[in-house]
Amino acid sequence: MRVLLLSDIHANLTALDAVLQDAGTLEQVWCLGDVVGYGPQPNECISRLRELNLICLAGNHDLAVIGKTSLYEFTDRAREVIFWTRHWLTSENHEWLASLPTSPLVVGYGITLVHASPRDPIWEYIVTREIARDNLAFIETPICLNGHSHMPVMFRKPWDGLKILEEPLRVDRPVHLMTYDQVFLNPGSVGQPRDEDPRASYAIVDLEEMTFTLRRVPYDFTVTQKLMKQAKLPDRLIRRLRFGQ
Repeated sequence: MRVLLLSDIHANLTALDAVLQDAGTLEQVWCLGDVVGYGPQPNECISRLRELNLICLAGNHDLAVIGKTSLYEFTDRAREVIFWTRHWLTSENHEWLASLPTSPLVVGYGITLVHASPRDPIWEYIVTREIARDNLAFIETPICLNGHSHMPVMFRKPWDGLKILEEPLRVDRPVHLMTYDQVFLNPGSVGQPRDEDPRASYAIVDLEEMTFTLRRVPYDFTVTQKLMKQAKLPDRLIRRLRFGQ
């Protein structure tokens, strides 16, 4: 079975549709959370996902929109969009977000899904080898797929030692998942990349070959920018789509 792995869509329908078209027909979709927040089309993105054979986790922005987490950790710009999203989100989609699991989810094949980190599923960013190492004790599977940082990256513990290694993910170059004792893999962000590459980022997980393949696809970010301007969302959030920052 081949699975489409998404994370951090952030209400960017143009990017999501580009990913779905690029990926083609796959048996299942796993989404690591943050369907909404930052972007201008929360209802449309939720509706698109609900058409799919989907497993989806809640992210911190999803929980903030439905009032299930504090807004203290968010920037002023992020809070502004959260309040905007609360106003426009339909009651049906509010209920859908509220139904999403918040804890790490074991999906079989030795794989755990989590939005942020196993230790702190909603807030912690796995962005250093030290943080990855400290999270090893909190997963029961050799493979953990996480999002939240918007940065495609791999942290791995080889079979021959305890040292955690950080490696960049190469586009279209499969990572063989059974090569490592434990590994964290982040597919990056569909709707708001932050690795200085504005292309939407996602991954294909092949459960027969046990591979993870990063994919990038260009999309017309000016469409999303125009909708954000019409909604009077913060200029900084609009500009960053062009530069992937």
